[in-house]
Amino acid sequence: TVSNQLIKAGTSIGANVREAQNAESKADFIHKFKISAKEAEETEYWLLLCQQSQLLPDTTDLLNELLTIKKVITKIIATSKRA
Repeated sequence: TVSNQLIKAGTSIGANVREAQNAESKADFIHKFKISAKEAEETEYWLLLCQQSQLLPDTTDLLNELLTIKKVITKIIATSKRA
């Protein structure tokens, strides 16, 4: 169950970023990146859950990569709102 949720949330980040590249408007672009941000939060939840489990692999490296992705997404949203 955890792995399925992690795959769904994790892959949704990229899918929404990809959709944003073909957005119909600036508002649509920002909206799709906000969805990506939400999916990143969900992905973080599942990775933290894995990290707390002694039965699942360590996710520290993935959490660090996700932090970078979240920062990029946040910056894109903020920049797009100002433009």
